Amino acid sequence: MRLLPAGALPACLALAACDPRRDVREAREGADTLAAAAEGVAVGAASAADARFVANLVGFQGPESVRYDPEQDAFLVSNMTGYGSAKDGNGYITRVSATPPYAASLLVVGGRGGAVLHAPKGMAIHGDTLWVADIDALRGFERRTGAPLATIDFSAHGPVLLNDVAVGPDGTLRVTDTGIVMSPKGVVHTGPDRIFAVGPGGAVTVAAEGLALRQPNGIAWDAAARRWVVVSFDTFVGEVAAIPAAGGAREVLHRSTLGRFDGVEVLPNGTILYAAWQDSSIHALAAGRDRRIVREVQEPADIGLDTRRGVLAIPLSTLGRVQLWKLGPDVIQK
Repeated sequence: MRLLPAGALPACLALAACDPRRDVREAREGADTLAAAAEGVAVGAASAADARFVANLVGFQGPESVRYDPEQDAFLVSNMTGYGSAKDGNGYITRVSATPPYAASLLVVGGRGGAVLHAPKGMAIHGDTLWVADIDALRGFERRTGAPLATIDFSAHGPVLLNDVAVGPDGTLRVTDTGIVMSPKGVVHTGPDRIFAVGPGGAVTVAAEGLALRQPNGIAWDAAARRWVVVSFDTFVGEVAAIPAAGGAREVLHRSTLGRFDGVEVLPNGTILYAAWQDSSIHALAAGRDRRIVREVQEPADIGLDTRRGVLAIPLSTLGRVQLWKLGPDVIQK
């Protein structure tokens, strides 16, 4: 997530007849990066065993979250197209082929076909539904056609900024409320900090609340350990924490004085990947050891993982692009 000036859709995206490949395209910048990518060298990574740069995809507007859809073999990218708290109705979701990652189309556009999207952020797929966090509502769309299916209104609970959503094994959802306002004045924390649960029939309850959550941002389900993993956006204290599925105390797995953690993914081997703004990096947390595996990524947001190929998609909102990195054996196999 990131502050961006309000604006219309890109010219090509606003035209139904345009070729979307002109908007979302590959852009490897610099001769060194080109050569390194061709040779399989890790640019901005600790080593090629950690991660290898693949490509920059450009042409987005405030890309905040990426979700990989294995059924379509495609990345779904949410675009805020304005300030993160602005109900301006101009958000959209782009679908980008995972192989090759250059063919793109519009899946959902706010204001078209009955769709409502203001500043879409985190996404999760459950069955045929793509759930999208959108300020004070959770919006459901058909994952293939983008047709609106449902809206779960959180306004009765006074949400500040719904940020990320994850699906548990029983189909229940968890949605973070980071408790921040993103406006022309900057990013301001007002609280409350909460994690909501959404059960059958769209019933919304508060699963956790309080300053101890430290502005919960990214959330993911850890299938191996049967727990929710949540990262915090607090400026001064970044935390990776776990909340047991069966209930119980929140456990801090890792703490850092460099805060503003954003997106999070959990690999099948239990490694936790998370994005960190203050050191412009993607981290891997495994067996109590935290290390940077991708560096020099400006304010990385809600990361997504191509589970077929082990390719990590990193949305860079301020740059209007998504970077793709191939995870190395030291990350995937441990």
